[in-house]
Amino acid sequence: IISPNATISLQAACDLLRRIIRILYLSKRLQGQLQGGSREITKAAQSLNELDYLSQGIDLSGIEVIENDLLFIARARLEVENQAKRLLEQGVETQNPTQVGTALQVFHNLGTLKDTIANVVDGYCTVLEENIKNALDIKVLTQPSQTVTRGGPGRAAMPTPGNTAAFRAALWTNMEKLMDQICAACGQVQHLQKVLTKKRDPVSHVCFIEEIVKDGQSDILYKFWTAVTQTLSSQFQSATDSSMFLKQAFEGEYPKLLRLYNDLWKRLQQYSQNIQRNFNTSGTTDLFAELQQMEEDAQDIFMQKNEDYDPEKALKDSLQQYEAAYLSKSLSRLFDPINLVFPPGGRNPPSSDELDSIIKTIASELNVAAVDPDLSLAVAKNVAKTIQLYGVKSEQLLSTQGDASQVIGPLTEGQRRNVAVVNSLYKLHQSVLKVITSQSSFPAAAEQTVTTALKAVHDLMGSAVQPLLNSVGDSVEAIIITMHQEDFSGSLSSSGKPDVPCSLYMKELQGFIARVMNDYFRHFECFDFVFDNTEAMAQRAIELFIRNASLIRPLGEGGKMRLAADFAQMELAVAPLCRRVSDLGKSYRQLRSFRPLLFQTSEHIASSPALGEVIPFSIILQFLFTRAPPELKSPFQRAEWSIARYSQWLDDHPSEKDRLALIRGALEAYVQSVRTREGKEFAPVYPIMVQLLQKAMSALQ
Repeated sequence: IISPNATISLQAACDLLRRIIRILYLSKRLQGQLQGGSREITKAAQSLNELDYLSQGIDLSGIEVIENDLLFIARARLEVENQAKRLLEQGVETQNPTQVGTALQVFHNLGTLKDTIANVVDGYCTVLEENIKNALDIKVLTQPSQTVTRGGPGRAAMPTPGNTAAFRAALWTNMEKLMDQICAACGQVQHLQKVLTKKRDPVSHVCFIEEIVKDGQSDILYKFWTAVTQTLSSQFQSATDSSMFLKQAFEGEYPKLLRLYNDLWKRLQQYSQNIQRNFNTSGTTDLFAELQQMEEDAQDIFMQKNEDYDPEKALKDSLQQYEAAYLSKSLSRLFDPINLVFPPGGRNPPSSDELDSIIKTIASELNVAAVDPDLSLAVAKNVAKTIQLYGVKSEQLLSTQGDASQVIGPLTEGQRRNVAVVNSLYKLHQSVLKVITSQSSFPAAAEQTVTTALKAVHDLMGSAVQPLLNSVGDSVEAIIITMHQEDFSGSLSSSGKPDVPCSLYMKELQGFIARVMNDYFRHFECFDFVFDNTEAMAQRAIELFIRNASLIRPLGEGGKMRLAADFAQMELAVAPLCRRVSDLGKSYRQLRSFRPLLFQTSEHIASSPALGEVIPFSIILQFLFTRAPPELKSPFQRAEWSIARYSQWLDDHPSEKDRLALIRGALEAYVQSVRTREGKEFAPVYPIMVQLLQKAMSALQ
């Protein structure tokens, strides 16, 4: 009977023997695999992995039969690892997915995939950190030549006078080179990640990327990019903190720096799009066929923005302080010429040359910022502030005294200055408009920002001329209302023509408008702006003319002829106020449509197609009162108002409903008066007016 201890020893001896036999077999197989070179390298790694397993938990030292084999296995492991590292390096550098896939399979078989990838990525990060430091090394940048000359103790490195241009040139060359280095490193990490995402172990079918990201690890590209962007931020910060020259270069030429970053970002995105195509055009081995069959992985971080992480923002975070400084200096450059041409106590707007200088500065700032949409928008906001400042300074020059709105004598000093200010604002408005329309690919938000500021300039021009427009409008109304001082009750002369071509008030109106346009408005250079305002005045003048013409009582046959002549002359009177009288739209059509009604019967007038459509019912009803006997009082007579007060009431009540209600009151009062005096019949025009009033009221419904 064998004791239990002896049984255990026997089992251990058998186990050891089995291991030794297997080690000898695998060692021999490994020798053959190593002779097969890179073709057999993954199988060699598999053998090494099994040999590792056989050596676990047991002491194999001192066993002569496998002593040489163990030494060979240790050397073989080193050789396979080095060969795989070289293969990985070469594959990543030449973007060859087959080589990279083979190397990764070796590390997977050796059980060191995760550590190897971590070391590779850390290696890239370390190299880039060194590259960033070198690119920003002020000592290297300020060297007059390649030979390093030692400064005296405590001497700070700085460009020698007159050598700043060389320093800047060297800096930008370094920055371009740095962007190339970052791009190349990113490309290699992206390629590595792509192969990891596609490659599966042929035995276990585990995807290699799952090996890397298990335990909640982030993917390697994200880890690498986070490290690079953080290094950029910290290195830029410390470099510019310790060198005023670097700080000034990055702040002063920030758009140049931003353009380099934008170009880098575009290249990274472009590379992400092309990487699949590169896969499809390189490698012809079985491994490549296997790679092609793998599923498409999700887009990498350069192609999609995550809610939690924006890789482009992470890249540009290192630029924030320089952008803020650049925008502050940009605003100063924009404000300085304005503060210069509006000195304290100055009374005149800038000259044409001074304004040109301001516009050139605006154009220059926008052109330089065109490298980036966000920078364009930020500079556009500065331009908007500049336009606002110009507006505020111009407004302070405007004369608001009584002489600014006088229309009796020649142009006063205040009016002359107001004209100059409006012309200056107009030039600014047009010039800036031209600048923004000539910008290629100007962001819509930036354009909107500047356009809003320009609208404020246009509004300021409007408020600058408003007092003058009000004065002219008041005078026009005062002249038109004097038609009621003239006698239109006369009968027709023997010749059948009016005695004079037009009434006195019309002559005065024509003379006044012609003089105002010549004395005051001719000096404005913004013709369209002036006409936009004076055309509104012309429409108002026609409205007042028709209103007052419809109120004339009594109106004889001779008076009708003279009034008809006034209608024709009215077109000539308002002509200087507009581009073409026919452009006045509805007002012009009313003027033309009303004139023939003077000679038509009341029945004809009531059925005129112009009613309601062109001429309001209230105007026609007002006019029909002139054909009634004195007992049928006009609304203003019944209310015992002057014509001026009635005209004011009509302005305050533009609604047709209110006006018709007042007319209805006058008609009802007439009916009451006829009944009171027990009259037998109403005036012939009364039923026509009632019918017309009903038609007007139903049209309102």
